[in-house]
Amino acid sequence: MSEKIERSIDELYAQDAERADATVFGRKTEVGRRGFLGGAGLAAMGAAVGGAIPFASNMPGGLIPAAMAQGAPAAAPKGPQYLKFPGKDEKLVVLGERPLVAETPEHLLDDDTTPTPKFFVRNNGLLPEENKEPDKWKMTIDGEVNTKLELTVGEMKAKFKPVTQRMVLECGGNGRSFFTPTARGNQWTNGGAGCAEWTGVRLSDVLKAAGVKSSAVFTGHYGSDRSLADASKDALSRGVPIKKAMDGSNLIVFAMNGQPLSNIHGGPVRLIIPGWPGSVSAKWFNRLWVRDKYHDGPGMGATSYRVAIKPMVPGGRADNANFRDLESMPVRSIITSPANGTKLAAGTKEVKLRGAAWAGDNTVRQVDVSTDFGATWTRAKVDKPKNKYDWQRWTASVKLPSDGYFEIWTRGTNSKGEMQPHIAGNWNPQGYGGNPMHRVAVLVG
Repeated sequence: MSEKIERSIDELYAQDAERADATVFGRKTEVGRRGFLGGAGLAAMGAAVGGAIPFASNMPGGLIPAAMAQGAPAAAPKGPQYLKFPGKDEKLVVLGERPLVAETPEHLLDDDTTPTPKFFVRNNGLLPEENKEPDKWKMTIDGEVNTKLELTVGEMKAKFKPVTQRMVLECGGNGRSFFTPTARGNQWTNGGAGCAEWTGVRLSDVLKAAGVKSSAVFTGHYGSDRSLADASKDALSRGVPIKKAMDGSNLIVFAMNGQPLSNIHGGPVRLIIPGWPGSVSAKWFNRLWVRDKYHDGPGMGATSYRVAIKPMVPGGRADNANFRDLESMPVRSIITSPANGTKLAAGTKEVKLRGAAWAGDNTVRQVDVSTDFGATWTRAKVDKPKNKYDWQRWTASVKLPSDGYFEIWTRGTNSKGEMQPHIAGNWNPQGYGGNPMHRVAVLVG
């Protein structure tokens, strides 16, 4: 007896876009999508998305309408599972329970400063018990330094000047769900990022106090979270080249948005190494090991937090020698208003847009938006960052010719001229660096 195999719409389109059109919208496609959209297929697609598609002639072949696209939340068998955790917004979407991982839908990232309840959650191991005496928490700076430092949080606050910076923290796997074929790991859409105000002391000040030796090459960061598989081992220990470690924006953080750092976000103290994958920003921070060689802790080497140097065949076998660490995160622009699936009143001719854009170690040069599947683009107004590594808020206004179904696309370009692609490129087994254009569906009338 044969077993029925069910496939998602993403899988159908990845395997054969024209056959997927026929399967989903019920029409043979010997003439390809252009002919399909010129006949009954267009009516079927319009019915599926809820209205006529004024710019249908510009729709790229094989494109799944944004109204039907399955990001991580929709991919769950029974729809999205929402987070229920003290102090966290109940609209965050759970991507994993062991360890706990939850992302923030793009429309909840509409604040200039991301409120703590709306901030994404990413753990790698067992959640440590909450520390009741944060100022007694101990940290060690050792290795290739002139003086080994052992500090409590209270001593650190007393000896070093505190600073507050608004900076993006982003998971290295943000955008993973956009890769085809599916990459390993939590299937983030764009919600593995947030921009909070972090208060702490500069990591560079602490390292200078320890006296970094000329033999220093790399750092190793440690926290108190333990491995899910073996509680005697570290859940994760990543690091950065010493040059990045000395960046004056890096902080040892004890407060988030003006409040003591909560346990779920790494309290009582964590690292913030902005611009790079969030995995180097150790939570429950207790040790920084300055090393004379590349760090080899859990989460370093092989394909962990690494991307292909030479493009590999999607889904193919990885050659570890062809991989390098993911360092500066790629440019990303998202639409935070309106939300995907927004319905507007009949006769609406103009839509005001808001969003955010960021670009790792770089800044955002420009943001462009499109309502006609990328045939034409409108330049958005991009605000300056509050400080280095802050995201850049943007606004725009677009005209609509009629009622119907529209997709609003956004495309960011960084200060080096690198632009978001139409689809996630440079496939890698663990799905790092996926930053395709963000698009939302809007139905008028």
